[in-house]
Amino acid sequence: MENIKEEVKTFILASFVNESETGPIGNDTPLLSSGIIDSISALQLVEFLETTFKFQFQPHEVDQDNLNSLDLIEEFVKGKLA
Repeated sequence: MENIKEEVKTFILASFVNESETGPIGNDTPLLSSGIIDSISALQLVEFLETTFKFQFQPHEVDQDNLNSLDLIEEFVKGKLA
């Protein structure tokens, strides 16, 4: 399986974040609750994940429990692909 965290981090950095302003993004850095990613960015992230990893989110799955850090995103994607 591809390196999910690296692909997602690359997308986030290219699309939403300037690390010189936010500081480095680690695997457990809160993305949503810290404001690094806002609600519009979260929807773009969902679209990226669905397209890249070929699965569909259910409406109840689009929340902080699944999208708040690179660790949580990787765990969620692996679960969807299993």
